[in-house]
Amino acid sequence: MLTPKPQPIGMPNVPMPPAAEPAALPPSSSASGDTPARLIHPLVELSFERSAFEDLERRSERNGPWDDWTLYKLAWEAEEASLVTDFHELQCLRALPAFEPMPHQIETARKVLHEMRGRAILADEVGLGKTIEAGLILKEYWVRGLVKKALILVPASLVLQWVRELVQKFDLPAIPHKRIHSWQQEIVVASMDTAKREPNRQLLLENEYDLLIVDEAHKLKNKRTSNYRFVNELRKKYCLLLTATPVQNDLSELYNLITLLKPGQLGEEGDFNSNFVRGKRAAKNEDKLQENIGQLMIRNRRTDGGVEFTRRFVTNVPLTLSPEEMALYEGVTDYVKRHAYAENGDLASMLSLVTLQREVCSSRDAVFLTLVNLFKKTPEGSPLRARIWELVELIRNIKANTKAEKTMELIREMNDKAIVFTEYRQTQDYLLRFFREHGIQAVPYRGGMNRGRKDWMMDLFRRRAQVMIATEAGGEGINLQFCHHIINFDLPWNPMRVEQRIGRVHRLGQTQDVKIYNLCTLGTIEEHIVHLLHEKINLFESVIGELDDIVERLEREESWERRVAKMVLESSDGEDLRRRMDDLGDTMLEARNQSQRGVTT
Repeated sequence: MLTPKPQPIGMPNVPMPPAAEPAALPPSSSASGDTPARLIHPLVELSFERSAFEDLERRSERNGPWDDWTLYKLAWEAEEASLVTDFHELQCLRALPAFEPMPHQIETARKVLHEMRGRAILADEVGLGKTIEAGLILKEYWVRGLVKKALILVPASLVLQWVRELVQKFDLPAIPHKRIHSWQQEIVVASMDTAKREPNRQLLLENEYDLLIVDEAHKLKNKRTSNYRFVNELRKKYCLLLTATPVQNDLSELYNLITLLKPGQLGEEGDFNSNFVRGKRAAKNEDKLQENIGQLMIRNRRTDGGVEFTRRFVTNVPLTLSPEEMALYEGVTDYVKRHAYAENGDLASMLSLVTLQREVCSSRDAVFLTLVNLFKKTPEGSPLRARIWELVELIRNIKANTKAEKTMELIREMNDKAIVFTEYRQTQDYLLRFFREHGIQAVPYRGGMNRGRKDWMMDLFRRRAQVMIATEAGGEGINLQFCHHIINFDLPWNPMRVEQRIGRVHRLGQTQDVKIYNLCTLGTIEEHIVHLLHEKINLFESVIGELDDIVERLEREESWERRVAKMVLESSDGEDLRRRMDDLGDTMLEARNQSQRGVTT
């Protein structure tokens, strides 16, 4: 009975060619007639001479379907391609031939992998591709076999956008959560609200994840919220938090985010406050604080270089209100001034009063509902009650909207897609009716819409509608590179919110120059806001890389909105308000200069 010849340990069970006659051996064979070791198995010697194998193959019968030189070469090339020549090289890039990330995105992924051990805050400025960086990190761990189960929590409106990015750009098996059994899949994208709701919450807390990614992570800033507690309780090996604004109000927000990733990195909260916090917003020992934060947070800026964006062109569109509209504005302004003194320093009530002025500049629809609610809340015997009803009667005299008519004119002139931003839901509804009456296809986008409806609106805008009318919910998260016209129907007071709006369009992937139109009504508070943001600090034409840092410096004493509202209430007239705005602009420019010189305050 013939006994099969044993295979070398660790070698694949590849059929050996039949033994050849000694006379048929290649010239390089040994003179003794012994079969050389390199002919016993083709993988034993890497320098095996191809001609000898081919000659042997021609002279012998093939031993099975796999005894083929072409298949051997393919196997060899596959093994060679899988070799890791440099541990610090991203292996996933070879698996993504159709996608080329930006250099700063590759460098961020490397740093997270090799220096931060997979736990980091990705805090790039708006439009620099935090999603791409997170996708690279996930793909790299996936290729190396270090991540087999991942959970990605994002705002509801971004679920399908994340799934598309991961599937199309990174060839990852990501799915959106739809049913309870979806949680068992390898990579699941879901909204935070869905994930923390029972029975989903309990199922997720029972699972263990190799990687957790949280988009818009600044919503975890308060450790007393259910979002924070839920993310903290999830069991995860690696964790990425994505946010363009890691600090919004005070330094405790940053402390909470860092503690989510690496408890103890900044010490106990009491130690952190005593070592690094001066007051509520100001920092001390900033060099040491930056060193500790830098071990877990990466922030790329547009001004760092290496990232090229298309240009911005801004046009301020001054408008003169109709006599009826101006009468309403002046009446509301008078009411605000009188009522502000009656509030005896209650700033919250005073801020709501200033909002009335801003609503008048937007549309009669926006201010009408606020006035009616004020009327209902005011005691019947109050003299203010009669004054409020007089303002409501003034609204009845307004038959047209100057800003809406100018917006329609701009849209028809550009003959292209445009996104119109407004701060008020009632104005949004009015514009939808107005455009429909004039034959312009428009779709809304706002908070409160469920995920499916938001995705539907985005698809309609991309394929059919000419205009998207968005409230502030459209200034966060969505990507609109297929559009390059922005109309600011109303301007926010905070420069960062303006930049977030523009960042929806002016971002990586935009191939056209972006055109921005700012509508402002002359003789109103809007004129002063546009003067501050555009003429004084040049917000629109040149991107201020340190914008968020500058705003943060100024907000150490008082929030931006409160600061501006107090100016409006305390100014004696328009000239006085302009002077106060100029002073604020000078303060902001000085903070910018200090930031560029590396001076801390």
